[in-house]
Amino acid sequence: MADRIRDVLWSDVEGIHAQILDHPFVTGLTDGTLPHGTFRHYIVQDAHYLRGYAKALAVCAAKASGEDETLMFAEHAGGAIAAERELHADLLGALDLTSEQARALPVEPATLAYVSYLLAAVHGGSYAEGVAAVLPCYWIYAKVGAHLVDTGSADPLYQRWIDMYAGDEYQAVVDAVLDATDRVGATVSDTELTLMREHFTTTSRYEWMFWDAAHRRETWPV
Repeated sequence: MADRIRDVLWSDVEGIHAQILDHPFVTGLTDGTLPHGTFRHYIVQDAHYLRGYAKALAVCAAKASGEDETLMFAEHAGGAIAAERELHADLLGALDLTSEQARALPVEPATLAYVSYLLAAVHGGSYAEGVAAVLPCYWIYAKVGAHLVDTGSADPLYQRWIDMYAGDEYQAVVDAVLDATDRVGATVSDTELTLMREHFTTTSRYEWMFWDAAHRRETWPV
């Protein structure tokens, strides 16, 4: 039996995933070393990112060949906007920052680069390429949540974040996208599979870069 496409894709990024789990931003969520100011920088950039990610998911919805996947990605696009408005508003409030203040802060380099790549991939490529490009944001967060939940965090703010991505409800969302990935992956040519793998690896790298940029509280150098 041939490997599922999800397994092929994941085999390309196991090393990236390991480096994400070892990154001081991620380990700092559980060991108490992550300053709230750094987490606030991350949440602000994540709010900017989710607005772009929602647009990428909407393009996947438009390009999907089946109604079920159109509905799924359209719902997820709406969910990304809702998360940006509701969850981040809650977290930002705990960090003494309003949503309006967060929106006024600049989109920093890694965020802009990641969102720009996503939008280029979903608009310029096939539906299969788009799915591969948006998949790491779903899957890696679930993997990180599952890794961190066993240790947990003494900081209630960080525990709230961990619980969201480690929960069964979020995993069900990820599983549905993985199933869609396998379905479309079973139909692609070798050339398209190569492109899927390239997009998946690139946006997995951007996931590492996003956390690293937050850890450094990245700003524009000029």
